[in-house]
Amino acid sequence: MENKNKKLALVTGAASGLGFELSLLLAKDAYNLILIDIDADRLEEAKNNILKEHSTEITTLLKDLSLPDISLEIYEAIKGQPIDVLINNAGFGLFGTFCNTDWERESQMLNLHILTTTHLLKLILPDMVKRGKGKVLNLSSLAAFQPGPLMALYYASKGYILSFSEAISNELKGTGVTVTALCPGPTKTSFQSVVSQDTSENKIAFNMACPRDVAEYGYKAMHKGKVVAIPGTINKFLSVLPRILTRNRTTKIVRKIQDKNRAS
Repeated sequence: MENKNKKLALVTGAASGLGFELSLLLAKDAYNLILIDIDADRLEEAKNNILKEHSTEITTLLKDLSLPDISLEIYEAIKGQPIDVLINNAGFGLFGTFCNTDWERESQMLNLHILTTTHLLKLILPDMVKRGKGKVLNLSSLAAFQPGPLMALYYASKGYILSFSEAISNELKGTGVTVTALCPGPTKTSFQSVVSQDTSENKIAFNMACPRDVAEYGYKAMHKGKVVAIPGTINKFLSVLPRILTRNRTTKIVRKIQDKNRAS
């Protein structure tokens, strides 16, 4: 990249939804961007749309982030460029009972949410610490706060991201590097179309957030160095329910919501 004076941000899952909105915010603040996604057409469209509004330099990488060791490919592709902001946004969900869902798809989700998120940060974080500055935003979910029947592995993997982010945030105190876990509730993105082949959208439209609003909330929280960011008053309340009710009770509530939301 020619402009060495600008800060550099790397965003995964940048072609649409929260990843795209966060990329727009970074471009507005004069960051150069490395945008990563699996969808070539949408990634190029995202790049063009950002450049229509902001003067910045954008590198796009077409990568399947669910593949093992993909983080090494990405790290080699960025050629040691110092990353000022890392946003681990890419993710997807899968609906169904665990005994009936497809393992190949589930393993892809676990690779993406857990291994790629962890390994990419493992590779980039030491340079941030060495330079004494850097910001990380990991996309968790409101799902992280309780078990999720019918989306068991999705909820569990988001719980991992939250716990992991909180732990390393504590380890990084005093280094100049911060880690924020963004935990949105239902957000109007393409997420639902990927969750289930039979249901393309939420039947429960209550508490559905705008991706731009969620991105702005998470972006501000990241720059403030907040450890956990939960956008929306209702979501903040829902996140503490497992502390008020028993885990068994909250699990039953989630199951009822999932049954109603996915009913044909």
